[in-house]
Amino acid sequence: MKTAATSAEMLNDLVEINNDRIVGYERALEELKEGNEDLRTLFLEMIDQSRQYRMSLGQEVQVLGADMERDTTTSGKIYRAWMDFKAIFTGHDRKTVLENCEFGEDAAQKAYKMALEDTELPVALREMITEQKAGLKMAHDKIKALRDSE
Repeated sequence: MKTAATSAEMLNDLVEINNDRIVGYERALEELKEGNEDLRTLFLEMIDQSRQYRMSLGQEVQVLGADMERDTTTSGKIYRAWMDFKAIFTGHDRKTVLENCEFGEDAAQKAYKMALEDTELPVALREMITEQKAGLKMAHDKIKALRDSE
């Protein structure tokens, strides 16, 4: 049987992924040049989506008697450092920004997939994580389509 602490830890991993996503899209907003209002609007929607997901996950973490994670993942910090380094050499063009965003969306999909592989996940949590993963997949597909059109 899965313990509340183990469930809370897994949920906090997803909180961290959403924190990464928020910071990543805030960084992407900084990278945008003038005339990319469509991306600015989209990235703000992505930030909003992750804030909502983080709040839902955090409520479940608290129900389990733990504290919600406030930080980002170590890999997220490493990814953002790499993104900063890459920007020095590639510039801040639209396609590069979208490629970096897609990379982050791939990481989110992987984290949610791993969470759903837990066979002892309570039904209510599985449903919430499945719904969030589907929303993130739609976001991923939007980013990919925009990247492919560049």
